[in-house]
Amino acid sequence: MVNMSRRHLLKMIIKFFLLESQNIDILASISGIIQTTPIGFISSCFAMKNGTPRQPTVCGPSRAELRIQQKIFNNPQHALLGLQQFSYVWIIFLFHKNGQLSCKAKVKPPRLNGQRVGVYSTRSPHRPNALGLTLAKLDKIESDTLYLSDIDMIAGTPVLDIKPYIPDYDCPDVRMSLESQQTDSHQNIGAPGDLNTEKNPVKSVEDEETDAPGNVTRINAEVLLTKDCCEKETFPLNTQVSAPKHLQNVLKEVEAFVTHIDTCQPSCESNNQVSDSAKSKPAALSTERPCYGVEAARWIRQPPIASLDVRFTPRAESQLAEFLPAHPSGAPGSDRPGFQFLRSTDEAASAIRGILSADPRSVYRRTRCKDRLFFFTLDTADVTCWFGEDFAEVLQVRPVQSHMKSY
Repeated sequence: MVNMSRRHLLKMIIKFFLLESQNIDILASISGIIQTTPIGFISSCFAMKNGTPRQPTVCGPSRAELRIQQKIFNNPQHALLGLQQFSYVWIIFLFHKNGQLSCKAKVKPPRLNGQRVGVYSTRSPHRPNALGLTLAKLDKIESDTLYLSDIDMIAGTPVLDIKPYIPDYDCPDVRMSLESQQTDSHQNIGAPGDLNTEKNPVKSVEDEETDAPGNVTRINAEVLLTKDCCEKETFPLNTQVSAPKHLQNVLKEVEAFVTHIDTCQPSCESNNQVSDSAKSKPAALSTERPCYGVEAARWIRQPPIASLDVRFTPRAESQLAEFLPAHPSGAPGSDRPGFQFLRSTDEAASAIRGILSADPRSVYRRTRCKDRLFFFTLDTADVTCWFGEDFAEVLQVRPVQSHMKSY
């Protein structure tokens, strides 16, 4: 009897501790303590924060690699099965180089040149939960490694998750166009006379032109409304297209939107310069205008700082020409410096122009350190430049190793 009571007491104690541990986990999740494990770490052409683009589309040639850790999955390549069917992916990562953990409700985005806005209206890395989101181009997948471009992440960035970019769900313009197509198709099905038509009628010349490459059909309509459509809200009206009836309404709406932008934008830009006589006249554009597509803050497309012209000195051009392109099997036997990610000197020059044209300096450096040189690294190159009133000039491009040895 004594042994039975001891066993029973021992079981009760074990159950008690198990319940307590579960309660601790529940309380931790409720209080906001969430444990995450990086699925991999970025290997990037940007080694430091200085000079790294603030948005992924700023520097198209920028490249990175992401290898899924084996401790996450025994066979990491299985988790990537099917992802090669997508051209863009969302990368959710952690800003691990913030330094100070504190954050403020208002921040000063560099593009606003010192003006304050709420942190949640920006993509500032200094936020309560230092999570970043990048839309990266997926170049290829090899085994457990993703090869990316159009990135804005530095080397060593912890990646928390990967999701495919799906225009039908992630791009409102595409989603609205697909909804209108579905509505029109339902209306066409219910129209009188549709049931009497043949299922496989003989195609006319007009039908064949509709199916020809370059024309807008239901199959390739997504091509015209892709990521660029979301960002720029434009449409190639100079392209001759022949669309079926269920897309006519969509094309008319897009054409009306572009016409509206052409006529409205000059007046919108000169709102502060309108004369008193013009203000007294009733204008339809002064009232609440209809919403065409996706809207963003004005300072996104019209920031107070302008894009800079970028030029290279002859010395910088000759130094850049010495770099060898990235080699799949590593650097070949040569004394010349070589890139690890960039595939040519032209691609490197394009990347440098993209970085400098967006003015990577902070507001402090832009206002207080105008006469100082600016340094940043790109792949294996260390770039030195200076900024004028409306331009940036690259003075020299040296290999990172030789630059570090000189100090």
